[in-house]
Amino acid sequence: MRYQFTTLRKFHYFSILCVGILFFGAQTVNNEPINISFNSDGYELKGKFYPAGGKGTFPTVLLLQGFPGNEKDVIGLGQKVSLSGINAFTFNYRGTHKSEGQFNLENTIDDIQAALDYLHKEEIVRKFKIDTSNIILCGYSYGGGMGLTFAANHPEIRRIISIVGTDHGEFIREYQRNESMAEMINDMFDGLKAPEGPVRFEGHKGLQELIDNVNLYDLRLSAPKLADREILLIGGWDDVNIMIENHLLPLYRVLKKEDALNVEFIAYHTDHSFRNVRDKLAEDIIEWIIKGLR
Repeated sequence: MRYQFTTLRKFHYFSILCVGILFFGAQTVNNEPINISFNSDGYELKGKFYPAGGKGTFPTVLLLQGFPGNEKDVIGLGQKVSLSGINAFTFNYRGTHKSEGQFNLENTIDDIQAALDYLHKEEIVRKFKIDTSNIILCGYSYGGGMGLTFAANHPEIRRIISIVGTDHGEFIREYQRNESMAEMINDMFDGLKAPEGPVRFEGHKGLQELIDNVNLYDLRLSAPKLADREILLIGGWDDVNIMIENHLLPLYRVLKKEDALNVEFIAYHTDHSFRNVRDKLAEDIIEWIIKGLR
């Protein structure tokens, strides 16, 4: 009986998927997000919730922003997936944009936990009709890497999507051996520092946290802990920021070496922005989510 229910539910979501693709492809539906505030270690974080429409409960995607992220959507995914019967929730990490506190890696991990706790609050579950058995982490760039890092230490997270996710172990190794790259990163980070920029942090000096704790954020070292999860890795062949051959393929190879049975890899002919393939990206992500519904 449970199998029948699951099968019917998946059929229902596939029907919504077909209608949703027609809607967001034509870009005629306006589903404005709801402004959200929630607490992380005493700091107020700001976010957006894109609710799915209809009856019943809905799978929910926690969309993790890149760095420094923005105050709206994550490469258009929130709006697109919500048109297909899937809730989407995104937020700004501590110390970025209008979220309170200071930004750093450790705080990001705590903020992800706080966002998941928020999605499990009884009143939020009721308000947004959240199916708490189907919550998926989906991160972009910085958020992709941090989502995998978080999941490696939280076995209750069963499904993760990493879109050009940064392997921060590879990132900091390249930073330390490549002087021109380090200079560029230093300038970029210092330019993002408040009050001129949108991030309250130490600028490039904050990278010492990663240097001191590199093993915690090295995705290849985390692969054994992730091998039993459902993972979708997504890359761009023309991405010069998070290059497939440096960040994504090595992780994929290690996961397969660890006998990961449910890892998929998709690559598009696009750059880091995915600007020319965003509709296709959303379609593939929606299909992957629905295919794995419990």
